[in-house]
Amino acid sequence: MKSAAFPVIVVAAATSLAVMATTAWSESTAESQPEPICGERNAVVKSLSDQFNERPQAVGMVDKDAVMELFVSETGSWTMLATGTDGISCLVSSGEAWQNKSAVIGVGA
Repeated sequence: MKSAAFPVIVVAAATSLAVMATTAWSESTAESQPEPICGERNAVVKSLSDQFNERPQAVGMVDKDAVMELFVSETGSWTMLATGTDGISCLVSSGEAWQNKSAVIGVGA
């Protein structure tokens, strides 16, 4: 996926995520669910870098078939992707004001 369509979709998704989440929450029919925003991983990562200056921040295994990846910019914008072993990444969520904080877990936490 090398077209300019993905960056436009990501921007639209980032600005309308709350609307989509509200729609998904309030309407339970399959027709009302938004289509996933997916693309070839290298193109998606390039788009996040070019459009939002987001860089890889963290990664974790979901299961044997997928990882969850977090991309963050210096200005605090962030995007979470799920990437499968097939090389396809899908937008899970995005937002602003990301902060890196060290959490200290106490006794009984």
